[in-house]
Amino acid sequence: MANPERLVVEGATVLRFSPHVKFRFDETRQRWVVLAPERLLLPDELSVEILQKVDGKHSVDDIVDGLAAKFEAPRAEIFADVATLLQDLADKGTLTR
Repeated sequence: MANPERLVVEGATVLRFSPHVKFRFDETRQRWVVLAPERLLLPDELSVEILQKVDGKHSVDDIVDGLAAKFEAPRAEIFADVATLLQDLADKGTLTR
């Protein structure tokens, strides 16, 4: 049985970081980090490209379209990667609507 409270990431979904989560460049580590209570995530370069576009204004489709154009890659492949990453972070409470 599916969890009715689970945020399902789809093309039209507009996401933002949860209020308790910060996404920023860490000068000490010289890399982007996601800071959450009792958690530190170190996203890879592709994840950073995606997360920089999570702003509460752009939909998943907007993010995918931009990345597909930038990297000249098939939209379906980009969508699969983006949706997987964002769904995982939404399931962990890092992202919200």
